[in-house]
Amino acid sequence: MAADTLAPAVRSPAVTETELASLLAHWRAANYLAAGQIYLMSNPLLREPLRPDHIKPRLLGHWGTAPGLNLVHTQLNRVVRRRGLPVLCVWGPGHGGPAVLANSWLDGSYSEFYPDVGRDEAGMGRLFQQFSFPGGVPSHVAPETPGSIHEGGELGYSLSHAYGAAFDHPELVVACVIGDGEAETGPLAASWASTRFLDPMHDGAVLPILHVNGYKIANPALAARVPGEELDALLRAHGHEVLHVSGDDPASVHRSMAAAMDVALDRITVIQHAARTDGWHGTPRWPAIVLRTPKGWTGPREVDGKQVAGTWRAHQVPLTEVRQNPAHLRQLEEWLRSYRPEELFDGAGGPSPQVLAAVPAGAGRLGASPYANGGLLLRELPLPRPEEFAVPVERPGASSHEPTRVLGRYLAAVMAATARRRDFRVVGPDETASNRLEALYEVSGKAWQAETLPVDENLDPHGRVMEILSEHTCQGWLEGYLLTGRHGMFSCYEAFAHIVDSMVNQHVKWLRVSRRLPWRRPVASLNYLLTSHVWRQDHNGFSHQDPGFVDHVLNKSPEVVRVYLPPDTNTLLCVADEALRSRDQVNVVVAGKQPTFDWLSPEEAATHCARGAGVWEWAGTERPGEEPDVVLACAGDVPTQEVLAAASLLRRLLPSLAVRVVNVVDLARLLPEEDHPHGMSARRYEALFTRDRPVVFAYHGYPWLIHRLAYRHDRGDHLHVHGYREAGTTTTPFDMTVLNDLDRYRLVMDVIDRVPGLAVRAAGVRQAMEDARFRHHRWTREYGTDMPEVAEWRWPDGGGAAGAAG
Repeated sequence: MAADTLAPAVRSPAVTETELASLLAHWRAANYLAAGQIYLMSNPLLREPLRPDHIKPRLLGHWGTAPGLNLVHTQLNRVVRRRGLPVLCVWGPGHGGPAVLANSWLDGSYSEFYPDVGRDEAGMGRLFQQFSFPGGVPSHVAPETPGSIHEGGELGYSLSHAYGAAFDHPELVVACVIGDGEAETGPLAASWASTRFLDPMHDGAVLPILHVNGYKIANPALAARVPGEELDALLRAHGHEVLHVSGDDPASVHRSMAAAMDVALDRITVIQHAARTDGWHGTPRWPAIVLRTPKGWTGPREVDGKQVAGTWRAHQVPLTEVRQNPAHLRQLEEWLRSYRPEELFDGAGGPSPQVLAAVPAGAGRLGASPYANGGLLLRELPLPRPEEFAVPVERPGASSHEPTRVLGRYLAAVMAATARRRDFRVVGPDETASNRLEALYEVSGKAWQAETLPVDENLDPHGRVMEILSEHTCQGWLEGYLLTGRHGMFSCYEAFAHIVDSMVNQHVKWLRVSRRLPWRRPVASLNYLLTSHVWRQDHNGFSHQDPGFVDHVLNKSPEVVRVYLPPDTNTLLCVADEALRSRDQVNVVVAGKQPTFDWLSPEEAATHCARGAGVWEWAGTERPGEEPDVVLACAGDVPTQEVLAAASLLRRLLPSLAVRVVNVVDLARLLPEEDHPHGMSARRYEALFTRDRPVVFAYHGYPWLIHRLAYRHDRGDHLHVHGYREAGTTTTPFDMTVLNDLDRYRLVMDVIDRVPGLAVRAAGVRQAMEDARFRHHRWTREYGTDMPEVAEWRWPDGGGAAGAAG
C-alpha cells in the first residue's frame, strides 16, 4: 500500500456557527491581550480614555506574528477539547511572546503558576505591566512562559525540537508553528528531513504549520515570494501532504483552519492506526499546513500615511512614540477598542463564558501541558554500575583499551534496559560506529523510515540510535527529547561540536532560568560525548582539529555547565554515569576512541572522579612530608600520557628531582569554589599544586583556558600551560604533540627551565631532549611513523605495549 492511499475514510464534522463565534471571541481576546502587553502599564480594560501615563515609557515586543499565533492557539484549543488529544505546541516565531502569554492567561494556567497574576482586571494589569519591563518577563517565549519548551530568542530550531518531543511519545501530537523568516535558516531547512525518522508505531506526530505572513523584520520572506506550487513541491519532497489556509477575513480563515486541522488530524489517525493495528510498513506522507495571513493582521492598517498591516512595519511595534504623539495615542485607543474588550471580559476582568467555551480543561490546556514541563514525566534512568563494564587494571599502564568502545557497551546496556519504556536515545551525525559505539546496534538499530537496500546495515524503522548529517538537527532532536521528559546523549567529532555553539547557548540559558522557577521540574541533562578529538585527528588534518567547544561551554552559567576529561577507560565510565544521572546541566565529556593506556582500577577511577582532581602518587617521585620541586599536571587522555612519559624520563634522568603528578578530570575544579559548584577552595588548590612551586600543565585544549580558570588561585608566575596552539596538519599522532609543544620532551625541557637552579645542573638532559625532538622530526619525515621509542613506550612499572602515543 502506497503512502498516498492512506486517506481518511470519514471527515470530521465542520465547525458550527456557535463554535465559530466562540473561536472568534477567543481570538479577539488574545489579540487584545497581546497588544495590551506591548503598550499598556495601567487602565488594562480601557475603563477610561487612554492617557500618556497609561502607556509604557519603552515600547518593546513583536506584534506582527501575534495574530497568527493566536489563531493557531485558538484552533488548537478547539481540537484538544473536541478530540481529547494531548497536544504540545512549539512556537517557532518565539518573538511573538505576548501571544503565547495571552493564551496561557486566558486558559488560567498562567495564574496557576503565577498566583499574583490572577485572571481578573488586576491580574490583567500585572500581565500587561510585567511584559518587557524591568523585573518582569522577556518579550520572547522563554522558560517563564507556561506551555513552552522552546526559547524564542533565536530562530531555526522549532521543527527539530518538535520532532524530538514527538519521539517515543506515541500519544502526543506536536504542533509546530514555523515563521516564514525562520524557514530561511539552515537548521530549519535540515529539520524537514525529520519525517524520515518518525516512527508511526512508537512515536507521536508532528504537525508543521508554516506561517507565511510575508515579511521578516525588514525584508520580504522568501517563502512568501516563491510560487505556491514550488513551495508545495518542496514540502512534498520532504514527505508532506500540504493543506492550505489563507485570507484576511477572520470568520473565513477560522473556518478554513478548523477544516485543515481536522483533515490533518484525521490523516495522522489513519497513518498511526495503519502502522499500529494493521501492520502497515511504508513511508507515510504526513500532513503540513501552509497558513497565509497578513503580518500584523487586525492592527493599524496605516500609520503616518504609510502602510503597516501586511508589511514589515508591523513586525515589532506598529505605533511608536505614543506618549509623545497625540495622534498615535488616539490611533492606539481606536485599535484596542476595535476588539470590543467589554464583550470579551466580564465585570471583574476575567474572560467571558463565550471566550472560554472552546478552551480545554486541566492538563489539556496548552499552557498546562505536562509535556512542556518534562520533569513531571521524567523517570530515573536504569543505569548499570560502571564497574560492571570496567576493564581490569593490574598495574598502571599495563594494558590499553579503546575508551569509547567500552563506553558503547555500557550505553548498549542502558538502551536494552529502556527497550520497553523507550525513553533513552543516542544521537549523532553519522558517526556512531566511527566513534566506536557500535555495540548499540546489538540492541537498537538506527532510526530510518526511508528506502532501504540490501547492502544497508543496522537500519531499523523502530531504532533509537539516530544519525543525520546535521549537527543542528541532532541537537534540536535531543533538546526536544530531554525537555519533554526523557534521557539521551549526543556523540560528535570534537571539532564539529562548534556547529551547535549557538544552540547550546540557548539551552544553557533555558536551564539557568528554569532552575529559578519552582514550577519547572528538573529535566535530564544534555550530555555531549566529544571524541575523534584534536590529538587523534592526525589523519584528517587541520580542518578536524579544534578543541574549543570546551572554552565556549565554560563561558556559560557555572551552575549549569560541566566539562570532564577522563584520562582512561574506567574514568570515562564513571563520568558518563555521573552525567547521565545529573539533572538540569550541560555535560561535556571529551574522550578518545583510539587505544589508551589503562591507568586506574575501577575503584581508583571512581574515587578520582569523585575528587575531580588528585595526586597520582604512584607516578611521582616526591618524598613523604616534603613539598615537590615541581608539579606535572594534566587534563585529557593524550596530555596525561605525555605527562606520565615526561615523569618517567625525569625519574630516570634526574632521579633526585621531586616530581608530583596531578591529574584533573573535572575541569571546573580549577575554579574557586565561590565561582562554580565544583570549584575548589584556595586551601585545596594549594594542597594539590603547592603555593609557589612551578606547575607545568599539559592540557587537552587551548592553554589560555587553564590560565583563565586558575588565575585567582595562581599567586605568581608559577603556572605554565602547554596545549593546542592551533598548529595542525596531517601527520603522525606524536608529531601533533610536538607541533604544539605538548610532547614529553618539551615538558621535560620546561621543567628544567622552570625549577630554580636546574637549568645549569641539567643542561645535558635538556640538550638530550632537544635532540630527541630533532630525531623525531627526521624519523617521521623519512618513515611516516612515530619513532619506536615513542610508539612502543610504556609506563616503566607496567607491562605490554600500547598503541601509538597520543
